[in-house]
Amino acid sequence: MAKVTRVKHKAKDDIPKAKFSKENFKKSFRLFNYIEKSKGQFGLGMFFLAGTAAMGLYFPVIAGKLFGFFGADTNSFETIRPEVVKTGITLLVLLILQGFFSFGRVYMFSLVTENMLKGLRTDTFNKLIRMPMSFFSKNQVADLSSRVATDINVISEAFTTNIAEVIRQTIVGIGGLVLLVYYTDWNVAKWFIIIIPPITVIAIFYGKRIRKYAKDFQDKIAESGIIVSESLTGITSVKSFTNEKLEIDRYDKVTSEVRKFGIKYGIMRGTFFAFIITCIFGAIFFILYQMIQLKFDKQITGEQFGKFMMLSLFIAGSLGGLPEQLASIQRALGATDRVFDIIDDENEIINLEYQTNQNIKRVKGDLEFRNVQFTYPTRPDFKVLHNISFHVKPGETIALVGSSGSGKSTLASLALRFYEPDGGEYLIDGKRSSDYELTELRDQMAIVPQDVLLFGGTIKENILYGKPTATEEEIIDAAKQANAYDFIMSFPDKFETRVGDRGIQLSGGQRQRVAIARAVLKNPSILILDEATSSLDSESERLVQDALDKLMVGRTSIVIAHRLSTIRNADKIVVLQKGEVIETGTHKELIMQDQGLYYKLSKIQYELH
Repeated sequence: MAKVTRVKHKAKDDIPKAKFSKENFKKSFRLFNYIEKSKGQFGLGMFFLAGTAAMGLYFPVIAGKLFGFFGADTNSFETIRPEVVKTGITLLVLLILQGFFSFGRVYMFSLVTENMLKGLRTDTFNKLIRMPMSFFSKNQVADLSSRVATDINVISEAFTTNIAEVIRQTIVGIGGLVLLVYYTDWNVAKWFIIIIPPITVIAIFYGKRIRKYAKDFQDKIAESGIIVSESLTGITSVKSFTNEKLEIDRYDKVTSEVRKFGIKYGIMRGTFFAFIITCIFGAIFFILYQMIQLKFDKQITGEQFGKFMMLSLFIAGSLGGLPEQLASIQRALGATDRVFDIIDDENEIINLEYQTNQNIKRVKGDLEFRNVQFTYPTRPDFKVLHNISFHVKPGETIALVGSSGSGKSTLASLALRFYEPDGGEYLIDGKRSSDYELTELRDQMAIVPQDVLLFGGTIKENILYGKPTATEEEIIDAAKQANAYDFIMSFPDKFETRVGDRGIQLSGGQRQRVAIARAVLKNPSILILDEATSSLDSESERLVQDALDKLMVGRTSIVIAHRLSTIRNADKIVVLQKGEVIETGTHKELIMQDQGLYYKLSKIQYELH
């Protein structure tokens, strides 16, 4: 069956909700360290928040007076007009104040939140960019990007809206209940307190269950969509293997499950609506019945009735809105935890003040691996390198040869200090590599990989990545040395040509030559070429290989190659198998060992003459 690679990006609802615990709140309080400079704005925001809550409580009390006018003992509106106008003006003033306090609250919390998020985003990215390669081998890029984007946006929503709303709605809800008892007859208020909160709680929990089921239902629908996408994307494979029936059966099986989910979801929603209509409206009519009876028994006035109705609406609105706000805060707690997991993790010691391309303490490039052993952190039970030893003199070219999985790329990663050996020593100019400042060391290294990643800017910007302070003349000279100048000048925009996402608008050979120009501009002492020509056509390979030959002059070079024709002139060839060195020598020496692995690989590639 057809398969396509999928990367799932976390949506807001996929962020795990953290429990309301002392530990989680303690972690989240660290966020307040980021609002140190915004304390005044935060205090003003809390003042405006208190103002909105106060207006929210006072408004229904005043509005309830209007109902009292319906039972006024008069036949003339003129006799009650002054009181009606006074009440109306009071309500208008309250609305204006409510608007003012609401704007102030949102504006102040927005200022505080954006200041906080600026620091949080910067710290998170600064930490991510300095993480060791072992960290990226354990974490998916999509998930890390989600933490910088989605998680921080969830925190933003919580600080800008949710926390303030929880505080406001709690004040309105509790204060409203107190006012309900104070302003109306207890015989009425008691029914609201006894009936409405329990019904609300039941509705909240049942609604939460429906939302969870709805998410599972959507996931099942998405699964059916994935089958359609896989089948149509890989339609060539489907037809060539005559697997149309197989794909139809797969889709039919999933859609049958979707149908079952849909029916159950419909039953749950129908039950929920029936409950809401029966219980909520039944409770309302029951309370109204009690109030009508009390009104005719002269136990309550029209004004008390009005205050009860208005306060009830405001309390119900506050209670009904709390669950969603609390759920958002739970997501924010979970998001905060995930973000601080990054910030608290151990990073590489990178000197951000280091001036690159200055070559103040230039290494000669004498490299030596002594009995190096290594195991990837993600695969602790599988040793990749076993007692690797070899020596490269300054300016020499050493080629690493072997079948896939023999440890060639791992050695290149160790040379760049992406990882540290588990055992043995990696020496540079006779000094342990770990004794060098990491930034200083990598500043004198460059890599040209098999799959070149160009950033989505211009060709000039990508070349400048090797030396951001380079002059126009240096850029042109680097492009010429990389055999890239001619194809660059053939474009209408020349060096200002945009390369597209990951360099997609350039061919493989063109991307390689831009990467080589970048390395030329960096002028490294140690150069690593990781199968830089293996995926190119013959013409592109010739141009790239010529550029690489120029680049390697005078530099210590580690070359990983599958095409053995490209390493005939290497000063030394190290043959690896299952993480061990099994042969060492020049091309001429190794080709004479007809029982050796290098000889067999050469024969397979028709390199023997």
